[in-house]
Amino acid sequence: MEGLDHLEHLDKHLVDELAQVARETVRDELREQTRKQRRTAMLYAASGAVALYAGAALALTVGLALAIGLPDWAAALITAVILGVIAYVLRGAARPHASRPTPEQTAAGQGDRVVGGRAPAAPPSGLGTPYPPAPSTPPAGMPGAGIPGPGMGEAVPGRDEIDPEQPHHRA
Repeated sequence: MEGLDHLEHLDKHLVDELAQVARETVRDELREQTRKQRRTAMLYAASGAVALYAGAALALTVGLALAIGLPDWAAALITAVILGVIAYVLRGAARPHASRPTPEQTAAGQGDRVVGGRAPAAPPSGLGTPYPPAPSTPPAGMPGAGIPGPGMGEAVPGRDEIDPEQPHHRA
């Protein structure tokens, strides 16, 4: 039995040693990958900084070229507008394309916008229509219907009957 205890101790020692070697190997590999990624990131950052200065030099060139025939303030303003338009176009290009309706969605009537996203195809219960139909005009007696209702003295003008040029007075 004493020999088996000695072998158990050797097995445990071997397992510990193998785990240590595996940890060191993985650690060395991760260090090497991190070193390569850090170098790549630094090169991208330097490239971005140089591109920024190149863009500034190009904007200065455009401004100076415009200043030949225009006052300096007008040349600077035109250059700023050009840069603003370019920034707006680039921002639009960076947006995800999923938010824009495709021609197929627009043709099928699926391009309608609903607050908070799209309207669900069916209610969570799975029964019936997704939403009850809405009347095109409000019922009689409701504000904005243009029809006097029970208990109402005078008709409330509808949207089409309101003149936006008239001043609004509250009683």
